[in-house]
Amino acid sequence: MTEVDLQEPRRAPARAAGALRRAAPALLAYAGVRALGLLLLAVWSAAEGKSPHTLLTARWDSLWYTRVADFGYGWEVRLPDGTVHSNLAFFPLLPWLERLVSAVSPLSYADAGLVVSWLASLCAAWGIFLVAELLYGRRAGVCAVVLWAVLPVGIVQSMAYSESLFTALAAWSLYAVLTGRWVSAGLLASLAGLTRPVGAAVVAALWATAAVQVVREKRISWRMAVGVLLAPLGAAAYVLWVGHRTGGGLFGYLDIQGQWGNGFDGGLAFARFVGDKFTSFPSVLAGLGLIVGVALVIWLYVLCVRRGQPLALLVYCGIVVALALCASGYFGSKPRLLLPAFPLLLPVAVALARLRTGRSAAVLGGVAVASAVYGAFWLNGSGPP
Repeated sequence: MTEVDLQEPRRAPARAAGALRRAAPALLAYAGVRALGLLLLAVWSAAEGKSPHTLLTARWDSLWYTRVADFGYGWEVRLPDGTVHSNLAFFPLLPWLERLVSAVSPLSYADAGLVVSWLASLCAAWGIFLVAELLYGRRAGVCAVVLWAVLPVGIVQSMAYSESLFTALAAWSLYAVLTGRWVSAGLLASLAGLTRPVGAAVVAALWATAAVQVVREKRISWRMAVGVLLAPLGAAAYVLWVGHRTGGGLFGYLDIQGQWGNGFDGGLAFARFVGDKFTSFPSVLAGLGLIVGVALVIWLYVLCVRRGQPLALLVYCGIVVALALCASGYFGSKPRLLLPAFPLLLPVAVALARLRTGRSAAVLGGVAVASAVYGAFWLNGSGPP
């Protein structure tokens, strides 16, 4: 496989309808993996006497999103230690869509969130396929989609969470950047910025690619200028609105996150968290697992750099990984926060695409079963915080 240029936009396939037709095998495989995960979750939950519907729609962050949809912003919880958890920490696009779907259907906000997440996960799979296909071919695109589906925490893609929605917007924005569709890239980046704080990674990817192209060509097109200006508007609008509402100005949103225990300390708190695992047995095994997991993520990113991934993917993925691993709180959430970092999977997808179809299908099928078992166990246990 030849290396790809880091910045040069590529020619996208001519017909949009053809893009969906080419992606059909990947989308069918993705739907099959997610269906397997949901089926096993239903069986496991029945054995535990729990409702899979509740696990998917009415626990953890999904509750906060539905409360935003139902009551708007301003709802908060005061903890016994005096700290306040405000729903202003949650970006608005998912609850807006929950309201919209609920308004035009008989669905509750929670069920609307589930529908949005399921549809967005398919859109994310399609976007991942297009990016991988553009760079490495159709077989690699299919493998990349299935790899994203079989991640250990892939069940989150089927929950009323914002990860699927964000990944869909990010993947399509990056695809637009790679194919030189600057206005579309900017609009999608702006929507990604209304979905999660890590939307800044999509903006940075677009800006970095545009800057390199301007330096190369010594000119800027009006489409590129519009895309560059549009990209940060979503995140900036929400952050400034929160600052105005709270009286905290530019740092108002950071204050809200600080009350939740979130911050960026370069990974020091996470390192201490891992170190504490080595003080007793069997927690030492968890500590070793965390070290192996972090090393794997870093190794995959180094592979992405060495294999010549486009600059947009490297910038985007690097920021997603850095924000996930270097945040100072919610250490159990880190695998979930890495879900949008799909470019990490591309070197593995390329390797699988080189195998015979039967062999790669057997590998991915086995991993899919393991992922479904883990997802059912995880959601019926501690689950994603």
